[in-house]
Amino acid sequence: MAEINLGPGRVGNQRPLSPHLLIYRPMLTMMMSIVHRITGAALYLGTLLLAWYLIAAASGPEAFATASIFFNSILGKLILLGFTWALFHHFLGGVRHMIWDAGYGFDAAGREFLAQATLIGGILLTLFVWILAYFIG
Repeated sequence: MAEINLGPGRVGNQRPLSPHLLIYRPMLTMMMSIVHRITGAALYLGTLLLAWYLIAAASGPEAFATASIFFNSILGKLILLGFTWALFHHFLGGVRHMIWDAGYGFDAAGREFLAQATLIGGILLTLFVWILAYFIG
């Protein structure tokens, strides 16, 4: 336990320190939880870009041309690739949490399998969609 000095004339409490990221050894499940939160924020920003694209499409040819130039640039395609990965990764993270909510996958092997499946599945689904889009469009 750690002693906390509250200053002169005050009595310090004896209480345990709260664990934090500097105490825990990073594990895949912990990293997937952190990335799940980050992808949620990224999806919010990506939805704003999607709204811009749809509004530009409804606004007329000039606005749509501007949005299309951005999304067809290298930066735009990298953003779309990241958005696609964030979408699949976040989706699979939600599936992982639904499995946990059902009471399955809490053992060490199950947690590790679900974390790896989330990571690998997000990458594979992203590649599948982009390869499919390349050959179709």
